[in-house]
Amino acid sequence: MEYVLTTSALSKKYKKFDALRDFTMHIPKGAIYGFVGRNGAGKTTLIRVICGLQEPTAGEYALYGVSNRDGKIAKSRRRMGAVVETPAIYPDMTAEDNLKQQALVLGLPSYDSIPEILKLVGLENTGKKKARHFSLGMKQRLGIAVALIGNPDFIVLDEPINGLDPQGIVEVRELILKLNHEHGITVLISSHILGELAKLATHYGFIEKGHIVREISASELDEVCRKRIRVEVGDTKALVRVLDRLKKEYEILSDTEAYIYGDIVLSELVLELAKENCPLVSSHEQDENLETYFINLVGGGENA
Repeated sequence: MEYVLTTSALSKKYKKFDALRDFTMHIPKGAIYGFVGRNGAGKTTLIRVICGLQEPTAGEYALYGVSNRDGKIAKSRRRMGAVVETPAIYPDMTAEDNLKQQALVLGLPSYDSIPEILKLVGLENTGKKKARHFSLGMKQRLGIAVALIGNPDFIVLDEPINGLDPQGIVEVRELILKLNHEHGITVLISSHILGELAKLATHYGFIEKGHIVREISASELDEVCRKRIRVEVGDTKALVRVLDRLKKEYEILSDTEAYIYGDIVLSELVLELAKENCPLVSSHEQDENLETYFINLVGGGENA
């Protein structure tokens, strides 16, 4: 698999505080990578490090296979755009002038791409309206537009839907999906709104206290979060015979416990188990989602 970003044992220390420790992640090319962690877990620190705003204390990272220790990393970093913490926009400039300013900063030879980018983010009709008068959602989309100057194929978005109203969230979500699906841009997105992130991400990385505790694809997560019932019975050998007859999918956990996947009528299960002289001791329905999966993974508490 080809990766846009990899990190290896990356660490960032502030005096005695380890913001990142032995941090290892892999972002596949073409992915929308959901970066999930509590407040203060190290998400923004990682983003600032890979954007070149801070130097790691130890370890390394690579963009498109080029190590941060290689002098060519600056060239690789030009292939990425970012919105870190808040959109980097000039409030007294129009949307078009904001993009022109970024083009000047990057030393681009022309402004030819600006009308297309403004149309892409839905700001082509803002005219002479100053950015200070934009809604929060418009400012966020303008920040993404600024990140798109230079035609990057990897963008990093730090809490892009934080504080937006429902309409703004939908607009930013649709924009991210369009960038990924139609323009082939790989996206790293951190967000504490996990229900919304679940509508976007193809891959996830879960960070806790500066350390990646798990990376998982969306399809793998869907498999883990499938609807299931945990049952305790007198003997799982008898349960297996019953479930095979009923053509149900299951997972045996022990001599007395198992997961049953999908829908099952408990009264029917009890009757079938009775034929095997096997009691149903207890049953508990489990229906995980991204939020409960994360809470269970890191041990509860805040999920941002």
